[in-house]
Amino acid sequence: MTVAEEADKYGLHRVGARPSLANYLRQTWERREFIYELAKARVQKQNQQNRLGMIWVILKPTLNAVMYGVIFGILQGDKKTADFPVFVVIGVFLFEFFTSSMNGGAKSITGNQALVQSLSFPRLSLPVAQITQNFLTLMPMLIVMFLYSVILGTVPKWTWFGIIPIIAIFTVFNMGVALICARITVHVRDFTQILPLVTRMLFYTSGVLFSVDRILASWPWLVTVFDYHPLYQTLQLARAMIMDNAEYNPFGWLVIGAWAIAALVFGLIFFWKAEERYGRAN
Repeated sequence: MTVAEEADKYGLHRVGARPSLANYLRQTWERREFIYELAKARVQKQNQQNRLGMIWVILKPTLNAVMYGVIFGILQGDKKTADFPVFVVIGVFLFEFFTSSMNGGAKSITGNQALVQSLSFPRLSLPVAQITQNFLTLMPMLIVMFLYSVILGTVPKWTWFGIIPIIAIFTVFNMGVALICARITVHVRDFTQILPLVTRMLFYTSGVLFSVDRILASWPWLVTVFDYHPLYQTLQLARAMIMDNAEYNPFGWLVIGAWAIAALVFGLIFFWKAEERYGRAN
């Protein structure tokens, strides 16, 4: 009898061995309190390190919205959409959630190497905690986003509650992206140097600052491509729920839902497959 067979006979398992996916998810769920407390503690720590504290959470996307809104408003001229200030505020605030999720997820394992190498727990807990942290940060941002919308002339309406399922689906999508980036960074540390370029490219090509129908009207095939763009469709649905007289395409729900499920399933399996590698010393 081999050593492996002897160990299996007495219920012994190799240290750091990857559990089945079902057990992996169950173990992560059992640590949900740890995940939430870790996320909350990081939010509090982040606020304590800054002189303005929580104000920076609101100030950063606000300044970005003002800066990019002015620049791209001038560049687009007559091609900019109606209610352009509200259009930009919604785009910048929600895209900030995606950016922080992708960048934070990429560093969730490599940035917690001491914790990963000293304690035994499902490493999935770390990117989940990062998304939870970003979600907690998003809540006050949404309140301010709605406040800005009212100040800029948007009339409150019942469709504003439609932002709830949109954020839920968007969070699932961001979780999948974070899991994919987390594993890639473990194998290729230089990936974090490329991410700023990726996020910048997505920022300028996801309809955050411009109306695709207006700017790309001369390229109808490219407009059709954007119909399947997850970030663009998320922003469009959010704008349809919040803005007055904004165009609404129900097909967008199918697009963002399909992307969210695909990203989460692929990201989860992709991340789980490398579970045994996360605790190894560099």
